[in-house]
Amino acid sequence: MKNILKLTTALATVLVFAACGGSSKDDKGALGDKKVELEKLKKEQADLNGKITKLEDEIAKLDPAAANANAKLVSVTAIGTDSFSHFVDLQGKVDAVNVAMVNPRGQGGVVRSINVKQGQAVSKGQLILRLDNAIASQQLAAAETQIAGLEAQVKLTQSVYERTQNLWKNNIGTEVQVLQAKTNAEGAQAQLNAAKANVQLAREAAGQANVYAEMSGVVDVVNVKVGEFFSPQSAAMPQSGIRIVNTNNLKVLVQVPENYISNIKEGAAIRVTFPELDNKVVTTKINVVSKLVDPVSRTFFIEAQLPQDKALKANQIAKVQILDYTNNAALSIPLNTLQTDDKGKFVLVAVNENGKLIARKKEVQIGKLYGDLIEIKTGLTQGDQLITDGFQSVYDGQVITLNK
Repeated sequence: MKNILKLTTALATVLVFAACGGSSKDDKGALGDKKVELEKLKKEQADLNGKITKLEDEIAKLDPAAANANAKLVSVTAIGTDSFSHFVDLQGKVDAVNVAMVNPRGQGGVVRSINVKQGQAVSKGQLILRLDNAIASQQLAAAETQIAGLEAQVKLTQSVYERTQNLWKNNIGTEVQVLQAKTNAEGAQAQLNAAKANVQLAREAAGQANVYAEMSGVVDVVNVKVGEFFSPQSAAMPQSGIRIVNTNNLKVLVQVPENYISNIKEGAAIRVTFPELDNKVVTTKINVVSKLVDPVSRTFFIEAQLPQDKALKANQIAKVQILDYTNNAALSIPLNTLQTDDKGKFVLVAVNENGKLIARKKEVQIGKLYGDLIEIKTGLTQGDQLITDGFQSVYDGQVITLNK
């Protein structure tokens, strides 16, 4: 070992001098001498390593107990093919598919009463609030009052027309009188029809004071007070309106960074975890992928339907894992067993050589990483005995023993 240390020190010294060598003509001869010396030392080191290995083999044959005493204790795991999946981890929120703002059917008006409270379940067509309709009610009453007089006028003119027509059949009177009576009767009927249409319009105007729910759901926002003016413009905003959410039809909404735009497709499987519900997990599929990227956040949104669950609430936070890669016959290893040197990535495996268990270095090409597992593309084969514990202090070619 002392000889190895001396050779290593000499090699390091030669390398330092070689790295610091100048490019002048005077230094070129010295640089060449150093390179020759370096090659000589490397050869001597290789010879010593061969001799050490030979002696270790001879000792192991003559005294197996001594060889095993110096062996490193490790744990191994047989490598096999398994399904490997890669997910994109993001944060999303629960949103309602059906959300409706309560709107008046006309121009709106002053709120006289509110018939619902926040959190209350409502049905489609249920009365939500009433607006002031005093003027509309007066107009309705006036229009209805005209009906009785016009109906009497219609009866009178119709009767006159029928009598005039009978007299004309008996050659009494003139044809002009018949035509005049008919015109009067038709005019009175037209006035009655117009009055009835006005009554209907007035009744609808008065009825617009009643604002109803357009769908069934739960009232989650009530930002209207009695005495305030409620119009279609104010009703469209949550801060000044009433919102109904159908909690039986929910979805998860996620903003995805644009660098995943080629990986995320409709139909891709996702896992949704709800931290506030004891990490409850729901599996679903993406049904909407936005075609636009937000110019500010550089993200695009995706949506996925959620199964009906009374525990889920709109705007609830969700952890979302989007499946973007799957290999059903992958070789994967724990990430902590992967090591790196100047040649690249490698792992240590246990190999039986001449009756001894030897640690051997295997260079690998890696694939996807997810969690504490990393996919191995090349370098390992099914059945290899990967050293999973104790590899930190093991070198290539070292005798090892298994931890039972």
